[in-house]
Amino acid sequence: QVQLVESGGGLVQPGGSLRLSCAASGSIFSFSAMRWYRQAPGKERELVAAISGGSTTTYADSVKGRFAIFRDNAKNTFYLRMDNLKFEDTAVYYCNAELWTATGHSGAYWGQGTQVTVSS
Repeated sequence: QVQLVESGGGLVQPGGSLRLSCAASGSIFSFSAMRWYRQAPGKERELVAAISGGSTTTYADSVKGRFAIFRDNAKNTFYLRMDNLKFEDTAVYYCNAELWTATGHSGAYWGQGTQVTVSS
């Protein structure tokens, strides 16, 4: 069974940095896409960053130039590097992966979410 486990959230001051990790476990054959979403209180979940199987990256306008998504294929792990954090980046961050399992099944999986709080 495939699982995504997130880590790296926490409390940071404005202008600070954090790196989120999303480690996938299970019988994984390949990834089609990896994404990071976030959901702030009272708001809808929004896509923050994505990386395709071919390593093409896309970002929400609000995080361009500050966030970077990248992956380590050998570890089945992908990351979100967040720099110059702002108050409005406070949210629960979720990782999402579309992948193929070793048994030939495809599907989308979610991490449990990790809280990022930007506060002085």
